[in-house]
Amino acid sequence: MTTIGIIGERDARNQTHAATDDALGHSAAARGIGVETMWVSTVDVVNPSTDLARFDGLLVAPGSPYRSMEGALRAIEHARRRDIPLLGTCGGLQHVIIEYARNVLGIADAQHAEYDPYASTLFVTPLSCSLAGQTMTVDVQPATRAGDAYQSPRVTERYYCNFGLNPDRVGDLVAGGLCVSGTDDLGEVRIVELPHLRFYVATLFVPQARSTPAQPHPLVGAFVAAAARVTDRG
Repeated sequence: MTTIGIIGERDARNQTHAATDDALGHSAAARGIGVETMWVSTVDVVNPSTDLARFDGLLVAPGSPYRSMEGALRAIEHARRRDIPLLGTCGGLQHVIIEYARNVLGIADAQHAEYDPYASTLFVTPLSCSLAGQTMTVDVQPATRAGDAYQSPRVTERYYCNFGLNPDRVGDLVAGGLCVSGTDDLGEVRIVELPHLRFYVATLFVPQARSTPAQPHPLVGAFVAAAARVTDRG
């Protein structure tokens, strides 16, 4: 049985949370993979080596701000350092950016404007125009984890966010090894990943929202398959 931890505070009224549960089920069924999922509140991620030890994969869910930003960052760092498959969506991408800036680039005061809008080193800032409720095209780079999953250079995805990667910080992140594998029509970052890990992908959009039983989302499916391979390796 493959176990997937969903990092975030589940809210039954949040349609992206219901979509997350459903999308994981769609992909598991389509691939014939036995999957058990469990939501883990960010406040409960104190010692990730024990708190998250049971999971073969982590999905960092939409729903920012989280109850504990530090808990979310600890979960993301745990996945990155241990090479545990990770999919971050919407707020998940935003926190992947902060974790990478702080712990890989060494910028200890890297901050998210939703938590501290007046911070001096903002890596995540308000979007110039809110994308909440928007459906937009994304150009996907080939020969990346995202490209391999989609098998298409151009896709359509739905957004629920008001914050994104600060354009002024993209160069720092890319120079530090983070791969931009998806952009919008204006070149704004929409997918990032670490290709040297078995699966570590984050999207500003919410792929779960486009998943159906008949057409499971390919990115969610690739994540589930990567987590299942962890299980197989024991």
